Amino acid sequence: MRSLINLTINGIAAQAEKGASVLETARFYGLKIPTLCYLEGLSPYGGCRLCLVEAGPEGKSRLVTSCTYPVREGLRVKTHTEKVIKHRRMLLELYLATCPSSKQLQDLASRYHVTGVRFSAKNQECILCGLCVRMCREQMMGKAIGWVDRGVDRRITTPFDKKSGECRLCGGCMYVCPACQVRCQGPREKSPVCNACLNLYPPCVEQKEEALCYMDPCVACEME
Repeated sequence: MRSLINLTINGIAAQAEKGASVLETARFYGLKIPTLCYLEGLSPYGGCRLCLVEAGPEGKSRLVTSCTYPVREGLRVKTHTEKVIKHRRMLLELYLATCPSSKQLQDLASRYHVTGVRFSAKNQECILCGLCVRMCREQMMGKAIGWVDRGVDRRITTPFDKKSGECRLCGGCMYVCPACQVRCQGPREKSPVCNACLNLYPPCVEQKEEALCYMDPCVACEME
């Protein structure tokens, strides 16, 4: 019989199997936490930071990546506080400045009411989420691509930047890549933000410092 761990998510008592992550547990209970570098079936990476949540006792909580943070007995988690949403919105601005052509980023920006970007658009084709590397290595058993260099020079490529003999042209890397999902308006628009599918921002966050419901879209917001 599997042992269950008791924890609290957004003030509600919850249970999870030992070894489960906070992200897996929150999604099991229907809480939507955004991710870019996480995909079920691949090892967690924690690189995109969009899945940040507050974890820890009241007044002493800290931001952690929910995809790599394991549940433990008595853990207290908050997934949609003002602090968390503020960090997610800033990260989305940075990602949009890097790759405004991504439809997935555009959709997330609309969901979190990111209507402007304060950084110069670079129009790059990679946000360094590492999904393609893990897909190739863990699911396709190819190991045809990998990381090179560090810091601002870090990138994904084939060994020695040459055509890889291990690549079977399966397309798995493109299938999981957030940057390969082209936005509706195209990459040459004047603004790096599309907002064609803009969702209404939950007013409860500004008033209560925490989202009071997790319906998507929020019923109360739709009635405003």
